[in-house]
Amino acid sequence: MITLTAPAPGDQFGAPTPDSLFQLPPIIPGVEWFTKPVLLAVISALLVIGLCWAAFSSPKLVPRGVQNMVEYGYMFVRDQVARPFLGKDADRFMGLLVTIFFLVFIWNIMGVIPIAQFPVAAHIAFPAVLAISIYVLKIYLGVKHQGGWGYFRNMMFPPGLPKPIYLLLSPIEFLSNLVIAPFTHAVRLFANMFAGHMLLAFFSMVGFWFLFEKLTPLGAGVGVIGVVMTIIFTAFEIFIQFLQAFLFAMLASMYIGGSLHADH
Repeated sequence: MITLTAPAPGDQFGAPTPDSLFQLPPIIPGVEWFTKPVLLAVISALLVIGLCWAAFSSPKLVPRGVQNMVEYGYMFVRDQVARPFLGKDADRFMGLLVTIFFLVFIWNIMGVIPIAQFPVAAHIAFPAVLAISIYVLKIYLGVKHQGGWGYFRNMMFPPGLPKPIYLLLSPIEFLSNLVIAPFTHAVRLFANMFAGHMLLAFFSMVGFWFLFEKLTPLGAGVGVIGVVMTIIFTAFEIFIQFLQAFLFAMLASMYIGGSLHADH
């Protein structure tokens, strides 16, 4: 649940504006790049490393605690993300896909953790860098396994179609695979986290404003509605945060699988 415990730049009524939710000042004065999202991204990466180290540095035959939790996550990614798209190559990329899933999920869940209260992926730079990394890996694997010309030929000129169809299909395939795919890979995650954070902020501000700043008989009812909606949307947002981590990892697996194996 989002709480407003510190003053922020706002409108003429003193309420925080959308800009104040996402344009965060540097943590260390003078170090402009070191903002709250950067700090949360570093903490998220350390948490993923810590979880995996705690789970697998000394694995037990009968898993317990952290090992049990991480193994459930591993099996979920293996069965629902890797194997459907990578088949026999799934094990080769499990490290990457498990890392992506856990990292993006922790990025997202930061939005509902007290004090943190900001989903890292709500800043487009973070999902963009991750999506670009997958994109570069996709191109590299495609050229490595299919050859330079073979990869782009299979992508833009799927075999078995009448030649006139290629006049329409090839530009669409080019845009879809080399432009739209990496763009939507990043923007889908960013847009969902951005919108979810805005909704939580809006309803929590309604509750705070009418219950503490402008308390009236009518306002109290509106404030209670704001609090109830914040709780409901927080639960819904946690589901969306998990779903977006799953979709991001699944798309990464699909792109890698498409580069490893030409479609016939």
